[in-house]
Amino acid sequence: MARMEREAVEDWVAAYEAVWRSPGTELLAELFSPDAVYLPSPWETGLHGLQAIADFWEAEREGPDEQFTMTHRVLAVDGTTAVVRVEVEYGEPGAGGDRWRDLWVLSFDAEGRCSAFEEWPFAPASGDGH
Repeated sequence: MARMEREAVEDWVAAYEAVWRSPGTELLAELFSPDAVYLPSPWETGLHGLQAIADFWEAEREGPDEQFTMTHRVLAVDGTTAVVRVEVEYGEPGAGGDRWRDLWVLSFDAEGRCSAFEEWPFAPASGDGH
């Protein structure tokens, strides 16, 4: 298997956000391998394959006009595995919408598509972040 470089992981995360903001789910095949496993939380059952991931995305997002800001930082890349810290704030920036800080553990195939996505989502304990 080919190694992932930090720049390729950066590009993948940017593409993930772009696909989330796009109508439909056809572009998921550019991000995920056909047999990808998507774990939306370490405590949930993994979703297997593109159709299951597509169904999950459609149920979770409000659509391409959903208001949110997303920032990320690639923390580590080792071979075909990467760890990314992602911060998302829903609604108008600074308006006190839902905020999340996630860790993503990503494994990639030889074509640079994600074959395993594991999300560790964290939300503030209260509205003021404490």
